[in-house]
Amino acid sequence: MLKVQGLNAWYDRSHVVQNISFEVKAGEIVTLMGRNGAGKTTTLRTLMGLIGKRSGSVTFNGEEILDDAAHRRFHQGLAYVPEERRIVPGLSVRENLQLGIIASSNRHEMAAMIDEIATIFPRLKERLDQDATSMSGGEQQMLAIARAMMARPRMILLDEPSEGIMPLLVDEMFHLFARMKRAGTTILLVEQNVERALRISDRAYILDQGEIVHSGSAEDLLADKEIQERYCAV
Repeated sequence: MLKVQGLNAWYDRSHVVQNISFEVKAGEIVTLMGRNGAGKTTTLRTLMGLIGKRSGSVTFNGEEILDDAAHRRFHQGLAYVPEERRIVPGLSVRENLQLGIIASSNRHEMAAMIDEIATIFPRLKERLDQDATSMSGGEQQMLAIARAMMARPRMILLDEPSEGIMPLLVDEMFHLFARMKRAGTTILLVEQNVERALRISDRAYILDQGEIVHSGSAEDLLADKEIQERYCAV
């Protein structure tokens, strides 16, 4: 579904992502691992078209998208949930969900999608008319993911979804990702909780100083504590 070849990205003169190549197959969960500053978030932002200075090749469902605007990538079925969530203050949970589909060709299904999302996220179902920013951090993270799912994307890019979330909600979140996979959603995940991420993933790539230094099956990387300590320990 996603094929990245020789991808480079810069912030001003800083060469953050350096000639990386990887792929994500339809129906997989693939995790990008590495310490803070390794280039994981920049990689996701580049895939979504949010980094201006970039080079290489990114194909999504066989179509080159490297130079496409972010909104075009969204219409092609690519969704992004940033680490900072970006819940809109002053709007209810329901209204934030509506924002996820308002620019989609599926917007005529808005009511049906909210009902479907409410079934998947029972915590949100109880809070549809509540001010979204009055919820806990974990509930807001669930809302950000639910909003991304509203347009029925083919693939979701998730950046540090468990960051700052209480353990109980982290459990719920990772169970949710496994259910999303079973339902056919493809996920590219950036996550510091290495063990939890690998337990639901098919494969993983390790980034270090902007380069991919290791890759393998999630099962093999989960068993390789030396690699985890070398490249992923905070």
